[in-house]
Formats: sequence, C-alpha cells, structure tokens
Amino acid sequence: MKPVRALVSVSDKRGLVPFARRLATHGIELVSTGGTARVLREAGLEVVNVSDVTGFPEMMDGRVKTLHPKVHGGILARRGVDDAALAAHGIGVIDLVVVNLYPFEATIARDGVTLHEAVEQIDIGGPCMVRAAAKNHRWVSVVVDPSDYDTVLKSFATAGAVTPELRHQLAAKAFVHTARYDSAIATYLADATNEEPMPTVWGRPMTRVDALRYGENPHQSAGLYVDGAPRGLTSAEQLQGKALSYNNWIDADAAFRLASDLGPRGVAIFKHTNPCGAALSAGALVDAYRKARECDPVSYFGGIVGTRGVVDEDLASELVETFLEVIVCGGVTPAAASVLAKKKRLRVLHVPEDAWAVAQEATLEPRPISGGMLVQQADGVVQDVRACNVVTARQPTPAEWEAMAFGWKVVKHVKSNAIVFAHQDRTVGIGAGQMSRVDSARIAVAKSGGWGAPDVGALSLDGSIVASDAFFPFADGVLAAADAGASAVIQPGGSVRDSEVIEAADSRNLAMVFTGHRHFRH
Repeated sequence: MKPVRALVSVSDKRGLVPFARRLATHGIELVSTGGTARVLREAGLEVVNVSDVTGFPEMMDGRVKTLHPKVHGGILARRGVDDAALAAHGIGVIDLVVVNLYPFEATIARDGVTLHEAVEQIDIGGPCMVRAAAKNHRWVSVVVDPSDYDTVLKSFATAGAVTPELRHQLAAKAFVHTARYDSAIATYLADATNEEPMPTVWGRPMTRVDALRYGENPHQSAGLYVDGAPRGLTSAEQLQGKALSYNNWIDADAAFRLASDLGPRGVAIFKHTNPCGAALSAGALVDAYRKARECDPVSYFGGIVGTRGVVDEDLASELVETFLEVIVCGGVTPAAASVLAKKKRLRVLHVPEDAWAVAQEATLEPRPISGGMLVQQADGVVQDVRACNVVTARQPTPAEWEAMAFGWKVVKHVKSNAIVFAHQDRTVGIGAGQMSRVDSARIAVAKSGGWGAPDVGALSLDGSIVASDAFFPFADGVLAAADAGASAVIQPGGSVRDSEVIEAADSRNLAMVFTGHRHFRH
C-alpha cells in the first residue's frame, strides 16, 4: 500500500530531512507540527500544518494540537469500511505516521531536574498517534525509530509500497516504544517521593536481539534481550567464531566483570562463572595470562579468558595453544587477529573502552524466583584496602597490602563460600561454592598442589595472603590458611567469634584486615 499522506512529528530529528525529501519524491503529502514543520520548511519542503487539517489552532503552548478527530479518524479509518464516515466528516486518510516522543528519559537523566520539568516532557498526543497507527497497521505504517527510515524507503523502491510484513514489524516496534516510554514515566513518578533505595516499580520491555540455540541444556529454549541500545558486554563486537551460546554469555559476563576490575594489565580465566586464575602484568600481557593459567593448569581448558587490555601477537599465540571457548578483550592487534583466526571456532569479543565501566555501575540486577522476581543493586563496591581496619598485633607489610588489594578484587567474583590465596600479581589457589568456608580453603590449597593433593599446580602459598568473601565464623579457617603458608588475611569481619579469630591470627603472627564489606555471590 503506497502512502499518499504522512504525518511527521518527531523530537529525534536524526535523518529527518533526507527521509522527508525522499517521501516527497514519491508524491507523499507531508503534514507536520511545530518544530518539525519548521525544520522541514527550512529544508525547502512543502508542509501542511496540522492546524490546517483540523481547522483548529494549536493551543496551550502546544499541549493540544493533534488530539482531534480529523487526525485520529484519518489514522484509525479502516479502508473500505469507514469510507462513508470519512466522507461525511471531511476527513482525509493518513497512511504513514512518523512520530517519536518527547525526550522524557533524557530529561530525568539530567542532574537537578525538577518534577515539574519532568512532567512537562510527558508526551500525550505522540503516544496516541503511535498507538492508533500501530493498531491500524493493516492499512497504516508507523515509524518511531530513525534507523527504520532506510528500511521503509527500500520497501518503496522494491515493492512500490510499505509491505504488509514490514507494517506488522513496525507496529510491534511501536508498541515496544510506547511501553518503554510509559514504563519510564511510571517508574519515575512512583519513585519521585520514594525515600527507599529500591524502586517501587521495576521492569520495562526488553527486545530480543538474538535467538540462542538453547539454554543451559539442550532441552531449554533461550534468547538474548536488551533494554534499549546494547551496552556493557552486549555492545561487544564479535570478531570471529561460532555464535555464542547461553552458557558462553553467562561465563563471558563473569570474565568481563572481573577483567574490568583488574584493568588493562589484568587477565582472568573463568570456568562455570568462577575464576580459575587471575593475574596482573607489569610488562607484556602474555605474562599475566601465563600466571593466571598456572593457578589451575587443568581447569583453564575450555575456559573463557577476559582482559581489558589489547591482545597482541604473543598473547594470541599462547591463547591458541589450547582449547578455549571465548576471549573477551579490549582490542586485538592485526597480527593477533591473524593468529586467532587459526582457531575458527574460538569466539573473540571486542568490548569498546566506554563499555567496560558498565561492569562497575551500581545497576539493578534481577533474578527470577518461583512466582516473582528479586532485584538488587549490583555489587559495585570499590575499596581502598589500605584504609581498612587492621585488627591484629602485626601490621601488613607493603607486599601484603598489595597482595590483599589484588586478592580482594578477585574474591568478589568467586561464588560463595569463596577463598582466594594470592600474591601481589597473581592468584595461587581458589576455592569456590562450598557449604563450609574451611572446605573452600582446603580446595584452594589443593588447587595449588598443597596438602597432599595431585600436583596440578604446585604453586607456593608461602607468604601469600588469603581473601575471604565473608567473615570466618570460626578460627579453623584462619588456622588452615596459616598452615598452608599464608601470612595475612583480608576478610569483612563481623562474626560473633571475631575475637577468637583475631586471637588465632595473632597466635600465628598473621596480619589481618577487616574491610567491613561482604561480597557474597550466590
């Protein structure tokens, strides 16, 4: 169906003039309002004012201009059904509605915005026209996103009209557009007087951007959804490899988060959302990868590697020596890209620099439960451990402070109960997800090759620090760390038996720091 009349009224004017000019070349009459009409006229296009269509002037500072039967009747009319009503009331049909809404979200994102300023950016006429056109998409096309302008024009070029399939797609997108808009308003108004840290209303429509082969297991369906424009990990460019699976996305996100905390000198290796090694390098990034790999030279096989740094040829050459699922990185040199290309199934994700900070934002994180949803703020706490409380008789040495700062970053990303043994620049033992904290400590020691375990790593724990995501409820965990060779402990503190734990540390000449912040990760 070729449109003969278009109503154009947009706040987002990207690409507006070229699009409108092309519409005019197809013989489509342009009807517009306010600032949009002014922009089109300044570009030399002929425009009919909405007030000329309705016979009624815009009023109340533009609050009322399109809320009129000659607008909505023209949009909602069913061709061949409502023709008599159109003729009786002198209403002309509107075949194409190009509308996007007042910038409410951009307004409330400004510092110091008032409630009055926000309310004035609540669009009324725009959503009415969008919803009317989307409802009547059997005959009417609706465009809410400038990125769809070219698609509409291509449809004109190939089919001579907007095809029924495209009208349906545009209508679905329009309803998502208004739903997101209303959700933002509802959330803002509900929380305008809410003094609690969590919103009283949560959730907004999310759009599926990828249909995944399956979920955690082959019998489960899965998809990737985003809220608006991709950001953080979802903004990554996949440079090579197979499509990411559900489990790949989960693990890659875990690697992305720790790699963000470690910075461009760091490398982290993950398996099943737990780090099996992490390290920093003062020089070549490949050195950090080697040290991270040495922490658990068995588990890293089939893992996910994350680094905020740029993968160079030396690092790439070692990455392709074994089977890895995904590499998440801050960049790849041309020489490294040629090396990585030898592993055609290896997925390589380039995360742009401005996307890494998303991992450290205190965003809201949802988690479904049976019959509902839990929502919490992300664990975005970043601490200067040197400002934390030393509770033992012995103060940490400079090397221990440095190791605790590193270990405290890593333990935040390990599933509870979490224990990490670390030196200044590397992890040497990681224990995750056990019901008993002392069992996590035993696993961390075993991973290092201590306590009679198979020689999987044989890294020295002597002089290491131990980081615990939550307090030690008993002295046994601290004593186990001392027996393994640790010389210092960093933990939140807060146990009713803190005095016993401190006494045990003093008895082994350990330095111990209480951070006051717990990092449970379930």
